[in-house]
Amino acid sequence: MKRQQFFWLIFTLLAIVCGIFAFDFYSQNKWINCTLFSLVSLVCVVLAQTSASLYIQKTEKLLLAIQKKDFSLFPKIEENSLVDNAVKLYYQSKEEHLSLSSYKLLYEEILNQLEIGLMILSEKNNVWEVFYVNPVFLEILEIPKYNSWNLYEKKASDFYKIIEQTNYENSQEFFDISINENAKQSFSLRTKKVQNVKHRFCIISLESVQKIIEQKEKLAWNNLMKVISHELLNTLTPVNSLIQNLEYIANQEIIEKEDQQDMKESLMIINSKSKQLLNFVDDYRQVAELPKPVFKTISLTNIVESALHFLKPEFEKNNITIINSSENQTVFADEKMIERCLINLYLNAIFAVSDNVERTIKTEIKTHNKRIILSVEDNGIGIQKEIQDKIFLPFFTTRSNGSGIGLTLSKSIIEAHKGYLNYKPLERGSRFEIWFVE
Repeated sequence: MKRQQFFWLIFTLLAIVCGIFAFDFYSQNKWINCTLFSLVSLVCVVLAQTSASLYIQKTEKLLLAIQKKDFSLFPKIEENSLVDNAVKLYYQSKEEHLSLSSYKLLYEEILNQLEIGLMILSEKNNVWEVFYVNPVFLEILEIPKYNSWNLYEKKASDFYKIIEQTNYENSQEFFDISINENAKQSFSLRTKKVQNVKHRFCIISLESVQKIIEQKEKLAWNNLMKVISHELLNTLTPVNSLIQNLEYIANQEIIEKEDQQDMKESLMIINSKSKQLLNFVDDYRQVAELPKPVFKTISLTNIVESALHFLKPEFEKNNITIINSSENQTVFADEKMIERCLINLYLNAIFAVSDNVERTIKTEIKTHNKRIILSVEDNGIGIQKEIQDKIFLPFFTTRSNGSGIGLTLSKSIIEAHKGYLNYKPLERGSRFEIWFVE
């Protein structure tokens, strides 16, 4: 038993014993002894009550500090189970509060570093308040920070109305608004509802469409420049070295037969490298100067059969099994361009299955959500995850004899038809999907 509990028990027992004696003396009409023991019993009760109240007050103080999140105290463990448990609870709550504050600071710093505008609204008593907003969001709308959501109605009325129209539910849309009476700008807006039993949040992300386009253009330009500079250096560096060698031989007074042979070989290499560079430029021209499609109603089934017939010798040579599962669908497109795109996909599939024992290429035409999907699927080696985002870049290839424009050209052709070309990795192999508007 702890010392404080022992003293409290002693005072309580003394109070009881003294009370008994006082009652006994009272029954015997011994007033002086009765009064004396009554006073002693009262003093013992007061001491017991004071001892108990002291620890209750300490416990209440700690619980109130936890409730108010006041963690400036440094209480110590005492020999009282009630106070000790309160102290342990206090330090546990303090640790959790510090951890929560650290995480909150970290999350806010991460959100502040985002390049897109982000605002989080929270609902309380059917009134929306601003829970968080990052600097980019305020910079886009050119407004100060407010805690009350209603204040944004005056400063950014168009934006406020759009959010109100979404009813704070999940949505995604593009819209044009004028900021500070300037020319209208296009923005991408997404809202996401997050709700539990007690709270409801609305996460709003805002991004300038022009900025997105500029970033994509810059990235595409940088990637293209890397490829072009790499190809030019690989071609011109040996050519320059050979020219210097020819210049050295030409400056000699007498040219030996051995030197003549070196000159012939050097000229042959220069000619080969020049042709290689011309082919590279021609490939670039095909991508950069894609002709305008000549639209007419065509049968996709006929195009698939034509492409398969064109490549039939390659399929037979490589022992490839062809599976053609096609619905009879028609599209408004350029027949030659779509066939060229399809042949490119088949050639890639032939290369992908070249190391397989069982080689299969499957073609499928189907409809989905008012879209016509033409897919080419193979059971080949697939595409490594780390290069999947690069396969449509101009001149990017993993093949030693590849030009790197097949998929780029195919993608450009489909985009010229207002469709899009997708790559989907399979558990075994790859699938390329061409999506047309029905």
